[in-house]
Amino acid sequence: MNLLNRIHKKSILVIGDVMLDTYYTGEVRRISPEAPVPVFRKLAERSVPGGAANVAANLAAANQSVSILSVIGEDAAGAQLVTRLSRTGIDTAMLVPLKECTTEKVRFIAENNQQVMRLDNEVIDEIDNETRDRLLGILRERVDAFDTIVISDYGKGLLTESFTQGVIRLAKKHGKRTLIDVKGNNAAKYAGAFLIKPNMSELRDMTGLPAKTDEQIVSASIVLQETCDAQYILTTCGGRGMVLVGGKQPVFVAADDHEVFDVTGAGDTALAYLAAALANGFSVRKAVEVSNHAAGLQVTKVGTAAIGLREVSEAMSGAGEDMVNKMLDRRSAARLRELATEKRIVFTNGCFDILHVGHIRYLRQAAALGDMLVVGLNSDASVRRLKGEGRPVNSENDRAELLASLEFVDYIVVFEEDTPYELIKQIQPDVLVKGGDYAPEDVVGRDIVEARGGKLVLIDFVEGKSTTGIIHRIRSGEEDE
Repeated sequence: MNLLNRIHKKSILVIGDVMLDTYYTGEVRRISPEAPVPVFRKLAERSVPGGAANVAANLAAANQSVSILSVIGEDAAGAQLVTRLSRTGIDTAMLVPLKECTTEKVRFIAENNQQVMRLDNEVIDEIDNETRDRLLGILRERVDAFDTIVISDYGKGLLTESFTQGVIRLAKKHGKRTLIDVKGNNAAKYAGAFLIKPNMSELRDMTGLPAKTDEQIVSASIVLQETCDAQYILTTCGGRGMVLVGGKQPVFVAADDHEVFDVTGAGDTALAYLAAALANGFSVRKAVEVSNHAAGLQVTKVGTAAIGLREVSEAMSGAGEDMVNKMLDRRSAARLRELATEKRIVFTNGCFDILHVGHIRYLRQAAALGDMLVVGLNSDASVRRLKGEGRPVNSENDRAELLASLEFVDYIVVFEEDTPYELIKQIQPDVLVKGGDYAPEDVVGRDIVEARGGKLVLIDFVEGKSTTGIIHRIRSGEEDE
């Protein structure tokens, strides 16, 4: 199934506790002389949307039109969060500045991606009735504009029982489905939702029943379904996958076999892709499969991250693991510089229509110029405009998978334009590489790289090795026969 063809832009509203996830990366080399605690030396810092804001970010990465309704602090963290959401096209007009501070989780990440400490800055007081009524009033004015409503409860004070019930009733009145990622043990809070998504611990807490074995999970899910008058219960079971109850038979979806680096944000990603698929008319069962694949990709990342639609599409199309891990959509590519602050990024681009030894040697030399090689790959439409009808010989997916199989290629980004100028502007590489047949003044993006202190490197092609030459020899051979 090619998700890129089946998922279109729908209008989805996210309601929930927003936060800023900040990561300090550094090293621990000694114990403090002041107390028996490690000394963390910070080397880099990055911040990304967290909580319900991460659900919104993943929906945006899934090419959805996203709005978010919540309360936020009038502080630096809140301003930074609004800026980051707005940059990805998320509508932040429904964020109400009321809280004393914006919830911020600061994680200290040492060598080998080991988290050594987390610092939480938050106020978790429940919203009052006046704030509840104000938020419901905002929703009432805009509810008809949305295809689906997603509720992400992190227990930070926004989603009181009265507010949550107000949202569900308003959504049902206007024929909108609500999907809820729950928190705590108050099942009545979520009554009337279309789908409720607990983990095994939350399922146990809300039903008072054991929820370890498959049979126990199904039994507890049926009880929760009846208690909440929900159509579906989707229980996430970590490395075991997911269990869906609500159809004729329970559905067990096994987790993808990926190396797990960090489970942070996996539930957010799962909820986002579940919503995107359902809004686009997928069956609940198929939407759960999409959600499961997306969550499986999330755990391969370090920290909170938005998973792009192309990544999920490739994972579900059976592409190799190298391709799944190395493909970046444009939104992810735009964040690469921010996430790789300590890396020397090398960028090159091309059609790579028939991969040959000249390409291999060229890319290997390019990779040796820095810490990370990013290859911009012309889309099929772009190649056709540049090379004419009959090209490319190989599709962009085939070309991308071949490039991904090369160990010295770190990431591939497909671009639709005739030149990679906008992509270079997004990535901000340290080294720009092109073939030796280019004059320096003719290289697109050179100005961007040199403006930030980077450099252009021209690498000579292998004599007699070219895609055009290969195609000519093939055609000549056919004519000779």
